[in-house]
Amino acid sequence: MRKKICFLGLLMCVGFFALVACDGTDLNTKVEKKVSKKETGLWSIETKNDGQAIQGGTLKVGLVTDSPFQGVFSSELYEDRYDAEILQYASNSIFELKEDFLIGNEGLAKLDVDVPAKKATITIRKDVKWSDGHPFTIDDVIYPYYIIADKDYTGIRYDTDFQNIVGVVEYHKEKAKKITGIKKIDAYTMEISFKKISPSIYSIGNGLWGYAAPKHQLKNIKIKNLGKSNTVRQKPVTLGAFVIDKVVKGKSVQLVANKNYYKGRPKLDKVVIEAVPSASAAVAIKNGKYDMISGYKPNDYQAIKNFDNIDILGRDELAYTYLGFKLGKYDTKKGINRTNPKAKMGNINLRKAIVYAMNVEQVTKTYYDHLRTRANALLPPSFKTFYDGSLNGYQYDPEKAKQLLDEAGYKDINHDGYREDPKGKAFKIRFATMAGSDDEEKIDEFYIQNWKAVGLKVEYTTGHPIEFNNFYNKVQADDKNMDMFIAAWKIGSNPSPVGLYAKNAAFNFSRFASSDLTKLLKDIDSVAAMDQSYRSNAFAKWQEYMSEQATTVPIYFHTEIIPVNKRVKKFNIDHIHGTELQDIELIADEPIQSSQ
Repeated sequence: MRKKICFLGLLMCVGFFALVACDGTDLNTKVEKKVSKKETGLWSIETKNDGQAIQGGTLKVGLVTDSPFQGVFSSELYEDRYDAEILQYASNSIFELKEDFLIGNEGLAKLDVDVPAKKATITIRKDVKWSDGHPFTIDDVIYPYYIIADKDYTGIRYDTDFQNIVGVVEYHKEKAKKITGIKKIDAYTMEISFKKISPSIYSIGNGLWGYAAPKHQLKNIKIKNLGKSNTVRQKPVTLGAFVIDKVVKGKSVQLVANKNYYKGRPKLDKVVIEAVPSASAAVAIKNGKYDMISGYKPNDYQAIKNFDNIDILGRDELAYTYLGFKLGKYDTKKGINRTNPKAKMGNINLRKAIVYAMNVEQVTKTYYDHLRTRANALLPPSFKTFYDGSLNGYQYDPEKAKQLLDEAGYKDINHDGYREDPKGKAFKIRFATMAGSDDEEKIDEFYIQNWKAVGLKVEYTTGHPIEFNNFYNKVQADDKNMDMFIAAWKIGSNPSPVGLYAKNAAFNFSRFASSDLTKLLKDIDSVAAMDQSYRSNAFAKWQEYMSEQATTVPIYFHTEIIPVNKRVKKFNIDHIHGTELQDIELIADEPIQSSQ
């Protein structure tokens, strides 16, 4: 990916393939109304600030979060968007992306695919150095595959996609000492053999990994200790524009310019990233504390729209928020999702009724200034070739919700205002959501009232919204006190849903698996899907199936806003053609304060 600013939004990130949960573009369908510039103030993806640039300087970035960031600075190990946001300044990505988020040949590495042979060749640039001066070689591209495939790997990327590499499973199970499908050709070339080749390989999927890892720095650290090591958390070397220099755990990171950066030393001297609570973000922007704000909450747009010291840039995100229903457990020993046919939320009409009861349109208007819009599919419209704009989704219809509940046998037998289950027993749904701003908690309460209006008793899992990290820990662990939850995904360059919804996908948080779903997912990434029209049709069938099953239901598509201080010179946030990190310049010694 290009070494540029790619702000992430308040989500779990999904790397190049789909999660870490990480990265957006045009929304243009009949169900997704494009919001006018007048309505939102999102006048441009680019600032026009000009003037004489100062020498060097420090870019000050505010990372909006109400929780400490975890501080796992490894592409192979990080799990949330906060660490991903920091890592983008010190990225070890080897591929750059061109239009449609496909691999180009302008980055650190080139990709050649031999479809009939089910092989790919990666060739890296020569004479490139890590930030510590050590030569960058193909060993550094190979090493991440061994990290992820190791039996003691503690991360979340040993998934269906990754297991498509020949020999990975055998190595992971310690039945082989090497990954037989990975072959070093010379110091700058490697070959990967796959069990199958799918079109997702051109989007950094199919098992292909998009980052390098500094083998010379990491090789003596046991894989099981890697995520906790001081090397990863404090002093990782990098191929990126900036190098992590100082870390205040969970609070701030200082990065300095990488003098060995292969595109040339950055024009800035430093970047300082600080965690800023959502409640304090608007005041910090007004007072000129930061040059940029990452993850600014769209429901706080009104607080900053008139500040004269910033440009508010906007773009559509490759992201969606969803309502997930817990339908089973993840078998950690076998690495598969086990759907429970007797799950509490197993009734399809119950799930549909819950979504029909949600007045999403009122929420997007009242709380988000239309910076969120009701989603109709589990794929953002930015993937224009694959997104199914014909799906109606679940528009607000409380009468339909009541009808479905009646048909499913959920009725208010004792006339207390709440429905009992089909067996006549008291029925309560335990709902989990992330803690956030006052408005976000009002939104959660609004939905709880929506559900009450159709006779459903919904209460918070823990009595209140849950802190970000703890929330995802509970979701991943299939907390027994969680029946449904609201979360979000940010899609990477690869739109394939396998990493999020396959039977053995750890991120399949609803734990829904079926033979039909497996077939649909395989079809999306089949050899036949090398034909774009075929793949588009396969995506449409999957989106329709998931909409009908209503196990993971999209709620919002996202438009993100990025406040940029007027001391930042000519800055563009386009996902492909945006300003690259090494080219950022400042035109004043300190961020400008607002006179408003």
